[in-house]
Amino acid sequence: QVQLVESGGGLVQTGDSLRLSCAASGRTLSGYTMAWFRQAPGKEREFVAAINWNPYKTYYSDSVKGRFTISRDNAKNTVYLQMNSLKADDTAVYHCAASPPGGNYYKRYKYEYDYWGQGTQVTVSS
Repeated sequence: QVQLVESGGGLVQTGDSLRLSCAASGRTLSGYTMAWFRQAPGKEREFVAAINWNPYKTYYSDSVKGRFTISRDNAKNTVYLQMNSLKADDTAVYHCAASPPGGNYYKRYKYEYDYWGQGTQVTVSS
C-alpha cells in the first residue's frame, strides 16, 4: 500500500510560480510511474504530467508543456511539480498519483493509477 500526501499549494497571481511536493510512504516508489492530475470545479480530473521509472522519461499535457516540470527524488520518496508562468486556467486541486510497474509505457489515464493523494489547492488570480 502506498500513501501519498501533497503539499505546496496556495493562492498566487498570474505569472507566478509554485512548487508542489508529493511525499510517499508505505513502500518505496521504485518501479512506479508517478503523475500529477488536476481537477477544476465542475470539470473532470485531467492528466497534467508524469515521470516514469529509469529511464526517468517525462511527459506533459499540451496545456502545461513548457511551463511545468515534473521530477522525482527517489532517496526522499518524493515527487515534485514545478509550475511556472501560472495562469488562471491552472486553478484546480492538484492530485499526486502512483502507478505500479506494468501496463502502458505512457500512462495518461486515471484508471492506470492505483494510489492517489487527497490533493492540494492551487488558485491563480488574474
